[in-house]
Amino acid sequence: MENVVVGPCALSEHVDEALGVQAVAFGLGPEEVAIRRQIVLRHLACRGARALAAHSTSDGRMVGFVYGLPNDRAHWWSSVVQPYLRAQGNDGWLDDSFVITELHVLPDFQSRGIGRRLITEITDTATEPRSILSAIDGESPARHLYRALGYRDLARPVHFPSAPRPYAVMGAPLPLSRRPE
Repeated sequence: MENVVVGPCALSEHVDEALGVQAVAFGLGPEEVAIRRQIVLRHLACRGARALAAHSTSDGRMVGFVYGLPNDRAHWWSSVVQPYLRAQGNDGWLDDSFVITELHVLPDFQSRGIGRRLITEITDTATEPRSILSAIDGESPARHLYRALGYRDLARPVHFPSAPRPYAVMGAPLPLSRRPE
């Protein structure tokens, strides 16, 4: 089994490698990767944005990454999820929150604690008292991980324009739970 190291990443310099991971992990085609490239670069220019990457020690390739930033109600994501959160009495979660924007691990490296390390290490650097994210609304290993870390559903189903499946918005107080699964 390959060893993996997790550390800070200048994601804007490695955006294509990261999007390659996301494309495999999330099943994206070239057109969607091209669109997401511009979105990632725009996010990374925001104040407080930061990223971590997981690299294989055997060949140095990126096998996972996470990035996030302090939430801003003026951002597109917040404007989409805010009505859903408000309907559940949870729109206060948009304030003083660190958003996990993307978290992806290559399928061959999943279920090895890499996603857990990425999300806990990045949220440990947050000055905000809580974290929010969106995940496909269905039972999945990702949703299981988020719940184990203390995230709970704040709104679901949430429909993003052009997304074929509904999402759930989840939130957790920081620091994230370290209780064993």
